[in-house]
Amino acid sequence: MNKFKTPSRRGFLAGGTALLAAPAILRGTRAYAQTPTLKVGHVSPRTGPLAGFAEADDYVLAAVADAFAGGIENNGKTWNIEIISKDSQSNPNRAAEVAADLILGDEVDIIVAASTPDTVNPVSDQAEINEVPCITTDCPWQPYFFGRNGVPGQGFDYTYHFFWGLEDVIGAFLDMWDQSGVQKVVGGLFPNDADGNAWGHPELGLPTPLAAAGYDLTDPGRYQPLTDDFSNYINAFKEAGAEIVTGNMIPPDFATFWAQAAQQGFNPKVVTIGKALLFPSVIESLGDRGDGLSSEVWWSPDHPFASSLTGASAKALAEGYTAASGRPWTQPIGFKHALFEVVADVVRRAADLEDYEAIAAAIPETRLDTIVGPVDWSNGPINNVTKTPLVAGQWQKEGEGFDLKIVANSAAPDIPLTGELKLL
Repeated sequence: MNKFKTPSRRGFLAGGTALLAAPAILRGTRAYAQTPTLKVGHVSPRTGPLAGFAEADDYVLAAVADAFAGGIENNGKTWNIEIISKDSQSNPNRAAEVAADLILGDEVDIIVAASTPDTVNPVSDQAEINEVPCITTDCPWQPYFFGRNGVPGQGFDYTYHFFWGLEDVIGAFLDMWDQSGVQKVVGGLFPNDADGNAWGHPELGLPTPLAAAGYDLTDPGRYQPLTDDFSNYINAFKEAGAEIVTGNMIPPDFATFWAQAAQQGFNPKVVTIGKALLFPSVIESLGDRGDGLSSEVWWSPDHPFASSLTGASAKALAEGYTAASGRPWTQPIGFKHALFEVVADVVRRAADLEDYEAIAAAIPETRLDTIVGPVDWSNGPINNVTKTPLVAGQWQKEGEGFDLKIVANSAAPDIPLTGELKLL
């Protein structure tokens, strides 16, 4: 991936006397203002193929703005919190550009991002280069850490991430498949992007643990995102006798594959796809062919957690979105909300909000119960990462709509089962 490189903000601001003077005035004005303002940049794919991840952005940002309306107290002083949100257009290069714009143009004090490595990685890279504190989520930790050339034991200085890892999604999928009783023959669909290359990686991805669990994975190789022909993959799966199909796809790619599978008479008994099958809008668009599809479940109204910011339960947040929008809840709602829970907690605790180093130092000290579960960087699997719980679910038709039933929860038994797996 091409990174949009810029000099660090400190280097940029030190580049000339005029440039050096302006921020000094801004800093002085802010410090002595009656109510100083802290700026939070937010990057999200509002448009493009990843837009499902940002569907609830307006609702979440409005609720967060309400929660921040009275300001946040730090060291006896109240700070206004201003959120500046920009659209990545589902494009990694655009994500890097708007992140650089937020950092160098808007001069944000903290930047946050979510929604797959295509958003999270370029934003985090810009934050690291420019020495600005950054908090991200909605991306398995391996493509976040290794996709950014992270070195275990060394990590990063300004960028921190909370989400689950590939080991968790593999465990959740196996937990579900083991109860299905089908043949342990799996077809893999992995795109040539950061997610697909991580999920399909021989050691870090699905192949090794699937083999260890007795599953035979057929992986015909990487396909280009937005391809219009999956015939070679379907033929390979048919030849192998695959009864399970898995992978990580954007919604348009899965829709193409699933339509062609029907046309070519390929009828697997279990289809478990990351990313594409998270969203009710995608399932609804598939009609009856959406019934019984399965995916990982990061968050749901049945998760037994509440917001540290508003006190609202997961159920109340989900129902609030549905009431306001007329649309079904989506999994990213909880994590988008949790980003700002962590921001609020960091703002309260930072030793000096005038100092980026102090803000960055407060992030890994977070010990917070959020609407997606505990966020605590002291117990992460690797530097700069902490994990949240994961279960597996299946879309089942109920009346006119679909409900995502939690059907496997071995790794997180405190998240209750709400249904039983059925075969396609």
